Amino acid sequence: MTTPRLRFAPSPTGMMHLGNARTALFNWLYARHADGELLLRIEDTDDSRNHPDWIDLIYRSLEWLGLGWDQEPQFQSTRFEAHRATGEDLYTRGLAYYCDCTREDLDARKAARGDKTPGYDGFCRERGLPPGPGRLLRFRVPGDDAIVRVDVIRGTTEIDPRTIEDFGIVRGNGTPLYVFANALDDIEDAITHVVRGEDHLTNVAKQILIRRAVGAGEPVWAHLPMIVNAQRKKLSKRRDKLALSSYQEEGYLPEAMVNYLATLGWSPPSEDEIASLPEMVAAFTLDAVTSSPAMFDERKLDAFNGHYIRQLSTAEFVARARAFSASPALEPMAPEVQTRVTRLDQIEPMLAFFEGESVKIDEKALDKVRRTADVRAIVTETAEALRSTPWDAEAIREAIQSIGDRRDLALSKTQAPVRVAVTGQTVGPPLFESLVVLGRERTLARLQAFADQLGSDGGDDDGEDGDGDG
Repeated sequence: MTTPRLRFAPSPTGMMHLGNARTALFNWLYARHADGELLLRIEDTDDSRNHPDWIDLIYRSLEWLGLGWDQEPQFQSTRFEAHRATGEDLYTRGLAYYCDCTREDLDARKAARGDKTPGYDGFCRERGLPPGPGRLLRFRVPGDDAIVRVDVIRGTTEIDPRTIEDFGIVRGNGTPLYVFANALDDIEDAITHVVRGEDHLTNVAKQILIRRAVGAGEPVWAHLPMIVNAQRKKLSKRRDKLALSSYQEEGYLPEAMVNYLATLGWSPPSEDEIASLPEMVAAFTLDAVTSSPAMFDERKLDAFNGHYIRQLSTAEFVARARAFSASPALEPMAPEVQTRVTRLDQIEPMLAFFEGESVKIDEKALDKVRRTADVRAIVTETAEALRSTPWDAEAIREAIQSIGDRRDLALSKTQAPVRVAVTGQTVGPPLFESLVVLGRERTLARLQAFADQLGSDGGDDDGEDGDGDG
């Protein structure tokens, strides 16, 4: 039985994006499921757009996702001579011809005929041009036998060869075009399964013709569904956040990203779609991939990420969070913060009030607590009580609760002005645990400063009861 061989073949012409990552993942899952091999082939045919930094980013992105590959990475550019030689062989056998038409020539001929048909018109097909500077080598598409595309995800489609133009295979400067080099490299690498995005569907008929011309059989074709946004439009770099690095920088965990990407066209075995890589490898099959567009929902990704953050041990959470926060409060507050964030970049803003002696009060937060009756008195009495209260979360809670009880106020309304005084915000990590970490001295200083602010700007204690935040 032939060992399945797959490839992930990105072009180093831009950022590694979500679609690339999903394609790499599905290739990796099937290769591992079928005890096969996954090759990494860098398709660097476009010398004007290739950049070494993009190549390095491909490596780092796959490593971040935990998707390794077999053998050393390959570079398509190292095979250009072989591509050219194959092109010359097709020319010698009459299966390809040289063309010197410019875009302007083609447009002029079409305009004169009133022809709006897209693609090349075959002008040079029978001219018998020899090789020459700037001349494009075109594949001579046969007009007889139908092309049958069998796709494990999309079924069988019959394509009329008369709908396919005589397409270019080698540029005038001798470099191969993508559709040609890609097909030849898959043959050379003995690729058994071509798994890629549906935007490559239009290339299949051309690549079947190339394979026939060089005497090669076909691989298993599998074209993954388009990824769309919430408006059901294809993801666009002008409109959507596509770069995988953007999600890394925002604090998404690789295991969450991998698990979520797997749901974009396939369903992991568990009801809630949460699955580890080994579980997904065991269950993944190409015929279970859907052809329907897959919607990328960042809120759902957040939910996956929050789940994986909560699954970390406290020590592992702190270790990963260190790349996003240098706050000295991170470690002591980790158990409280870990259950409240869905991304690691949310940690630093949550812990910002631990920095420095004073804190900046948010104006909206100030306006909100002013509506609490006796707000200044609550803050002043809290400061007085906390001067002698044992410095632990439960004792602090009881002290603030008793102040509220004397006014028949719920704890949530009593602690609201205390939270604003100490943190500057109406929401944040648990207040009493936060005060323990902040320390008695800074807590009392901030309560006193807030009471002074309320007294100086007239915001005292005659407000009606508001909807205080707990």
